[in-house]
Amino acid sequence: MSAPVVIIGTGLAGYNLAKEFRKLDAETPLLLITADDGRSYSKPMLSTGFGKDKDADGLSMAEPGAMADQLKNTEVRTHTRVSGIDPGHKRLWLGEEAVEYRDLVLAWGAETVRVPIAGDGADAVFPLNDLEDYARFRTAAAGKRRVLILGAGLIGCEFANDLTAGGYEVEIVAPCEQVMPTLLPAAAASAVQAGLESLGVRLHLGPVLNRLERNGETLDAHLSDGTVVPCDLVLSAVGLRPRIDLASAAGLQVNRGVVVDRELRTSHANIYALGDCAEVDGLNLLYVMPLMGCARALAQTLAGKPTAVSYGVMPVMVKTPVCPLVVAPPPLGKHGQWTTEGQGGDIRALCHGTEGELLGYALTGTYVAEKMALNKQLPALLP
Repeated sequence: MSAPVVIIGTGLAGYNLAKEFRKLDAETPLLLITADDGRSYSKPMLSTGFGKDKDADGLSMAEPGAMADQLKNTEVRTHTRVSGIDPGHKRLWLGEEAVEYRDLVLAWGAETVRVPIAGDGADAVFPLNDLEDYARFRTAAAGKRRVLILGAGLIGCEFANDLTAGGYEVEIVAPCEQVMPTLLPAAAASAVQAGLESLGVRLHLGPVLNRLERNGETLDAHLSDGTVVPCDLVLSAVGLRPRIDLASAAGLQVNRGVVVDRELRTSHANIYALGDCAEVDGLNLLYVMPLMGCARALAQTLAGKPTAVSYGVMPVMVKTPVCPLVVAPPPLGKHGQWTTEGQGGDIRALCHGTEGELLGYALTGTYVAEKMALNKQLPALLP
């Protein structure tokens, strides 16, 4: 039997690559390996679950056995951790077991950044990065009322909106001056913040969480500015970090992510990467649109037709229904001048370069309708 194409990871990147590859090659065996339970789900839907009153089973789209059947000639190994990669012999290690591969694809995503928290309540802090995390958090939140969110980035804001829609009282603490500081100009950030505050969300921007103490059945969150926030549990949304340790240990080139070229090849033959763990031609984009483009291109390459990925205009739709938001950040290394107009929850912020060319935008409220027209003026990220 020929060696399989091995994909490590069964998130959107891993499963979508497998589906695209199967459209082109029905014969080559596939082996998908995952450290979690292998259920197919859409990660962006995690921050809509409370508003839709869906538990983890409700967000799951298919069990791993069903995915293996659908993909044909495929094995999905769940709750399995890769302990090492041996590029020279085209094999990887699962503990003491050696598994040979024809090609290896790293689709193992990113991990949550964990901040050390003092106090006896630290075990009530829940990171939320996958379906199993969501299940744990939802179980812990049952019957509770007050949630403290660490982080005011995209994920923190989405969960704040979703949790309030699910009936929870939400407070956010983050050491920044505005929400989504790396993504939004100030006016758009103010619109989103005002929208969240209209739902009752309280924001503590500037301080950090120093310690978390149990107080009977509840918790006291002690912030660095002296504020004490009573809560029932804490959701950590302080950011994601691409998983690179195993790749680095195997001698692959890494930077912010696993470094790959436009054909998604790593620095070693027969090993590829895509999704949140990959740095494609210098870009590490933790969003769905680039991931899907990479899956289609890499499927062609694995099927024998080397194909370079291209990124067009890739706006980010943020799931904050209280203040609709779409943002197309200026390309890496491009600096321009932001101009804003509008008021309240309706803001149009445009970033123009020195020649007057449009580099990016942030649209809130009614201005979101201008997205398609503005996209036509933007440069492709990877032409």
